[in-house]
Amino acid sequence: MAFSDTEYDLAPERVKELVDGGEAQLVDVREPYEWEAGRIAGALHIELERLAGRAEELDREKPVIFQCRVGRRSALATQAFRAAGYDAYNMTGGIKAWSDAGLPLAPDDGKVADH
Repeated sequence: MAFSDTEYDLAPERVKELVDGGEAQLVDVREPYEWEAGRIAGALHIELERLAGRAEELDREKPVIFQCRVGRRSALATQAFRAAGYDAYNMTGGIKAWSDAGLPLAPDDGKVADH
């Protein structure tokens, strides 16, 4: 199954534009060790299995973009939140694609965690 062929997928460069412009909220659904290794500045960290219980932390009036390592977990979150009425999107290729595109990670020495 492909995880990057829907109208709800956004390229990392587009995600950066939207988040930097305050037009969207970014949610990182990875595990804590992945978050600690490196993350996108400004992202909210909510692990995938805790997402449903913390949904009230997200602004329903603003698009939400989910991201993980390569886009599989965030695709699941996107589908679930779209079904619940959110304007939800998936960052194509995850933080790996973000890093491969040369976009910045936090902290300054941040990296994409291995599995």
